[in-house]
Amino acid sequence: CETCSKEEAKYRCPRCMKYSCSLLCVKKHKLALSCNGVRDKTAFVSVNEFTDLHLLSDYRFLEDVGRTADAAARHCIVHSPATKRLLYCLRNKARGCNIELKTLPVGFTKRRENSTTFNSMENKFYWHLKLIFPHCCAEYTLKGVPDDKTLADILKPYIDPVESDPVVCQRLKIYTASPQSDVRILMKIENRNRNSVRYNELDASRSLLDNLKGKVIIEYPTLFVVLKTLKNDMVVLGE
Repeated sequence: CETCSKEEAKYRCPRCMKYSCSLLCVKKHKLALSCNGVRDKTAFVSVNEFTDLHLLSDYRFLEDVGRTADAAARHCIVHSPATKRLLYCLRNKARGCNIELKTLPVGFTKRRENSTTFNSMENKFYWHLKLIFPHCCAEYTLKGVPDDKTLADILKPYIDPVESDPVVCQRLKIYTASPQSDVRILMKIENRNRNSVRYNELDASRSLLDNLKGKVIIEYPTLFVVLKTLKNDMVVLGE
């Protein structure tokens, strides 16, 4: 026994692997080492020591994680009437602006990410917005973007050679080195077949709200910033 060093050990702690001879010594070792006695399912095991039992343990651990995540997604707070009212209000306000806003079921990544809100006092949307720069493989997420802000102003911190952040400017130097007339802002048209994906070209001089009118949005707008001079596979509607 590693606690009293007197009696022959009968038990081994699944957590810290200490040997004990009796219930009293088990309790003493837990108190002395602040050990809870529960096996650590995430403890490191070398490849040489890895057995079928460890594989089964890992499999069951992942199943437990999946059940816990599923239970959290089904929690009553997530599906509370208040949450449903907020989503209904958001969709209704968007419809009033001639925007078809669609929301995904609980558990989808875009549903979790979306932080779009509507300010009733200002009668204004504050959008969750994603900017994708495919020529540089860069993505940026913006939160709380007012709907009356022009797309040109939204892009200034990213591709304007003077006003953009130096780190961002360096990453997006293909865009900052190109004239503004070469920049195109595209948004994917939803509800089309996979073999006929098309994009709408947006007007950088107009507000975000004006550009979103008459379009279908799933959770939040995703804008693709491309250059006319560089080849890309995005086909604009009508081309």
